Amino acid sequence: MLEGSTAIAFYIIAFVVILSAIAVVTLKNIFHAALFLVLTLFAVAALYILLSAEFLAAVQVLIYVGAISILMIFAVMLTAQLTNYNIKQTNEQSLPALLISICFVAVTIFAIATNHKLGGFPLAESTEVAGSNTAHLGQLLMRDFILPFEVVSVLLLAALIGAIVIAKRDK
Repeated sequence: MLEGSTAIAFYIIAFVVILSAIAVVTLKNIFHAALFLVLTLFAVAALYILLSAEFLAAVQVLIYVGAISILMIFAVMLTAQLTNYNIKQTNEQSLPALLISICFVAVTIFAIATNHKLGGFPLAESTEVAGSNTAHLGQLLMRDFILPFEVVSVLLLAALIGAIVIAKRDK
């Protein structure tokens, strides 16, 4: 269970995540929605820090906030005269989305209540290691999982070369 100031920080950050995520999907202005997406992703990184997952927090900020969100904001800003058009945002899927959301909330509440009756989630043995989680992850990647790590790097390099070849062919 969360205690004291950690619990207060968690609830404040969770509140920010929920409100900013709602703003992302409800705002009419796409630029403001993109800015709230950045706020949502930053708040999720803060939750990772509360969970002592510093590496995931850093990746969240670097990849999602630093790359994806900024790319989206630039695309919105560079779109020629997007604000001059009267864009009507409609969604014919509101009722199915509402029904699915209600079912999801009901199943989540049922799972939490059932789990609470069964005694909660089983906790693992202490996995404390000397040093930080990031250092431990780095040791695992470079010692125990070096082959999968290198295979993924070669696969990503092949995808990058393929994208360059396809882009060059289109010119």
